[in-house]
Amino acid sequence: MARNVLLVLAHPRATSLTAQVAARAHARLVAARFAVDFLDLYAEDFDPRMRPADEPDWADPGKEYPPEVRRHMRRIEEADHLVVVFPVWWSAPPAILKGWIERTWTHGFAYTRSGSDLTVRTMTWLGLAGTSQAAFVKAGLDQHLDRQLRVEISEFCRIPEARTRFVYDSVDAADPHVRAVIWRTVDRVIDEVIAGAGRPSTMDSSRGTGCLGGTGPGTVS
Repeated sequence: MARNVLLVLAHPRATSLTAQVAARAHARLVAARFAVDFLDLYAEDFDPRMRPADEPDWADPGKEYPPEVRRHMRRIEEADHLVVVFPVWWSAPPAILKGWIERTWTHGFAYTRSGSDLTVRTMTWLGLAGTSQAAFVKAGLDQHLDRQLRVEISEFCRIPEARTRFVYDSVDAADPHVRAVIWRTVDRVIDEVIAGAGRPSTMDSSRGTGCLGGTGPGTVS
């Protein structure tokens, strides 16, 4: 069973509920005997700004990217499963997470014209929403973020199994009942990750079918 997990956290405050969720996910994965690489984007001072050296070159899939980008690529390459924990701010993930995707999940690495060489088997996006589930769904944010993250990133890069999950009512987490529901939700999500690791991979059937079926990162502009 493939048991290497890259756990990504995108929140500037180490005491935040988002960080606590990531810590709980980390503890449960370690208890289930997974090897966890914990990537705290803020603590590691990742620079989300894309520069000309980071820009994908569609004519050169072998382009050499900057050292910081290559370091993050190696961490992704070593992972069988990815879990990304983040707050939902202004109907989107934090800018640092978007910058990590834009700089690191790039042409020649995460996608090419003919397929994907990523060996990641599963990817779980776990967002923390301040509102109730009913309000979140009514606003269409569940579908909006699912398409943006699961479809336009994970599926675009041909990750065989991807899911988007949410923790709700995060602004009311001081309430013991709400906090208990949050922890049960996190535990269920991590149970999904553990169960997914035990299923046979469908990777071989999805690698070489091309990565240009979705909108993905767009074209040079």
